[in-house]
Amino acid sequence: MVKKYIPNDKEKYMCEKHKKFFRKKLIDWKNEIMESNTKGLYLNEIDGEISSPDIIDQASSQTEKTVEMRTLNRQIKLLSKINKAIKRIDDNAYGYCEETGEPIGLKRLIARPIATLSIEAQEKHEKNEKIFADL
Repeated sequence: MVKKYIPNDKEKYMCEKHKKFFRKKLIDWKNEIMESNTKGLYLNEIDGEISSPDIIDQASSQTEKTVEMRTLNRQIKLLSKINKAIKRIDDNAYGYCEETGEPIGLKRLIARPIATLSIEAQEKHEKNEKIFADL
């Protein structure tokens, strides 16, 4: 039985093992999204050929398509973030907060491999967003 590697704090932060782990995690995630989108688009083409004279069925179908398009748009944005994270690995900037330069932390990156801000910087960012949204 092969034990799966998980980065830990005993190792040097963002050593080659860490970078290799996160690169694989990001590439696997990217491939999964692309495969899911391909299947979704294929099924959509098949479904698009079926039209119903019933106006309620048409409205329901239109709502479903709107939700699917929103999901697809979110996934396109996510793919862009994944590509940027892979580029940050190549540039040796991955794992460090874009605002403070401090380490983001392994636990946060394992949970959210596309994170670009430390928890503190993310909380500050969200707090500022809320303040400006309330104005």
